[in-house]
Order: sequence, then C-alpha cells, then structure tokens
Amino acid sequence: MPQPLDDSDHLSVAFPSSLADDVRVVLAAMKTSQLKPAEPFSVNVQGQLVAIPTRLYNDEPSADAVEALSPRQLTILHCLYTRHHDGRVRQRHLECIVGSAEPWVIPYVVQLVGEYVVEILAVIRRALSDLDMPGTTLRAAYGQFIVDNPSFFARTQRRVVSYWSCYYRFNYPSFPGYPGCTVLEFLRAVASDRAGHPWPRLTPPAGRANLSGYC
Repeated sequence: MPQPLDDSDHLSVAFPSSLADDVRVVLAAMKTSQLKPAEPFSVNVQGQLVAIPTRLYNDEPSADAVEALSPRQLTILHCLYTRHHDGRVRQRHLECIVGSAEPWVIPYVVQLVGEYVVEILAVIRRALSDLDMPGTTLRAAYGQFIVDNPSFFARTQRRVVSYWSCYYRFNYPSFPGYPGCTVLEFLRAVASDRAGHPWPRLTPPAGRANLSGYC
C-alpha cells in the first residue's frame, strides 16, 4: 500500500520564511495526501520569492485540529486550501481571507482572479470593492504586490479574458459585464496608484469583438 506523501518540502516554501514556525504547525494539522501538490507558481512577496502550489489534494483537517490553531496559523491554512482541487473548498477558504491586507495572503487571492470559477470571481469582486477607497492599507498592499509582480499580473489579465471568452460569453456577452473584468479594473487602479503611472491594460476595451490569441 503506498505511503502518504510528506507535503512539508512542497508547502513550506509557499510563505515567507518569517512564517516558518507557523507553517510547520499548520502542515502538521493537515491531512496527508497520496498526491503531491501540483507544480507551483512563484511570486515576489516583499522581496522574497515564494512558491505556491497550483493545486493541492489534501482533505481538510478535522475541526479539533483547526480549533488548536492561532489566528495567524488559521489564515495560513485558509490560504493553502484556496489551492484545493475542489472549487467549493477553494471558495469557502477564500471567503475567510479575501479581506486581509497581509502581503503574503494577497497572491492567493490574485491567483484565483485568473482561474475559471465565476462564483469565486463574484466573491472577490464584492470583497475588493473597498480598494476604491484611497489611503487604505488594503489598497496599498494590493498595489505593491502587482508592482512587484508585473509578469504574474499580466498573465492573470490574459487568463481572465481567456476564461470569459471560452466559457462565459453566453452569460456575459460583454466583457465589461463579467465579474473578472471589474476585479481587474480594481487591481489596475491600485497598481497605477502605487506605481505613479497608468498600469498596462491587457484586456479588450468595451466593444472589442476580436479576441484571437486570448483563448
């Protein structure tokens, strides 16, 4: 019978090193999986490169294990389970962290912007509407993350258009009506504010019909 895989090597690098002790506690609380986390993507979090799994396959921990976690450890757990292979699990854990201004939480939220579950995009759109408010910690944190990760955000913009074009054009005939478009507008605005210049738009303007190359 195959032995469960040890996820610690794969997941310990998904957060800045300053969180290493808390991450170890969280990983010990998680159930093991026969499948290792899927290939990670790398982002810059306050000058440190972290490698976040594209997907993980661990079942959620028991209620007793969750109760034993500190607030910071619980946030780490929620971040990791936004990478779960089940979209309903991703959404449930996203709802617990989407309003956080912690710099190490933000990539977990932005990655979901570039994925395909429209219900998750709707959650993010509602939660990040406060990004319109100038001078907030949340606005500054999201703006800084995008400024520090321009290639990652460029890929996110293209993915939003691709998933809309491939799967959601029937329900949202106009891209500006799609929840992902609204989220990108929020994010470009905060990046522009942080960078001091307009952030590149890699999505079609209103009325554009030719989307070849996006999907």
